[in-house]
Amino acid sequence: MPHVELDALAWGPNWTLVPVEVFKERVARAVEGEAWVVDGNYGGRGAQGLVLPHADTVIWLDPPLTVVFARLFLRALRRIRSGEELWAGTGNRETFRNQFLSRDTLFWWAIKTHHRRRRELPQLLARPEYAHLVVHRFRRDVDAMAWLSSVRGPATAGS
Repeated sequence: MPHVELDALAWGPNWTLVPVEVFKERVARAVEGEAWVVDGNYGGRGAQGLVLPHADTVIWLDPPLTVVFARLFLRALRRIRSGEELWAGTGNRETFRNQFLSRDTLFWWAIKTHHRRRRELPQLLARPEYAHLVVHRFRRDVDAMAWLSSVRGPATAGS
């Protein structure tokens, strides 16, 4: 099933966000198919209104802020060490400076948005136009993994 990473659709070269119209066009094209998995949110840029009407299931990974911070920290260190390019063709790479010394760091974004998302997302998903969605909210890894095992079936060699 195709994997759609909203960050890849949102970011252009030199850590610049693409214009909202371009982003929305990319998202709309990405969810035209029969089946897909979208990774991300981007409610403020209009992605939710394009994705949710076509979705059948929402998986909301909602760990505590301390877990979010720990994962952001480890991911930043891994990406800084590897120097991997994020979103092919953009030239964007995580650096010590942009992850730990910038005003636009993901750590600050997590602080600003964590509690607001926890408050607003249930309200959004409760709207009548999204009554068709099956919503799974997981606050602990063990619960998400148990659910995933239940839909995937017993583990087999190579999976």
